[in-house]
Amino acid sequence: MAVFRPGVSLVLGGARSGKSAFAERLTDESQLKKIYLATSQAFDGEMESRILEHKQRRGREWSLVEEPLALVDALAQVGHGANCVLVDCLTLWLTNLMMADKPVEPEFDRLIEALNGMRRSNIIFVSNEVGQGIVPMEKLSRDFRDHAGRLHQRLAAQADHVWFVTAGLPQKLK
Repeated sequence: MAVFRPGVSLVLGGARSGKSAFAERLTDESQLKKIYLATSQAFDGEMESRILEHKQRRGREWSLVEEPLALVDALAQVGHGANCVLVDCLTLWLTNLMMADKPVEPEFDRLIEALNGMRRSNIIFVSNEVGQGIVPMEKLSRDFRDHAGRLHQRLAAQADHVWFVTAGLPQKLK
């Protein structure tokens, strides 16, 4: 069973680890208005299927905000104390930034700075842990892995709670 605690949470895990379902359970337990802030974009049928699966699992009681790039601005709109916001996911947001040739580190700075001003907010970030595999051969892939690792470290330092999910089993790290 999930155990919701107020504040900022980071839920990490590998692909298909159960991290999103766990984060959804945490959000359900909050007893607050549930907002799903989606960073994904459906560029193909496979991604459309994944998005549909997530929507069906959540149900109708969730509000949906779709924002692939301006995450900080979207959080400023919905990230107040009456809501529990689930951001799914940071690695898709990072991908979107990189593919749009946006400066990544300044966006990370903006996110961390915004969270400093949202200490009474209930935000659950989901992200893929990508640093436990082999070193990628391509520079773009190495840059992605390095950016994701730095973002996770910064957010974990800032977060009130950090979870790692493996095979559907959450482990509390912080």
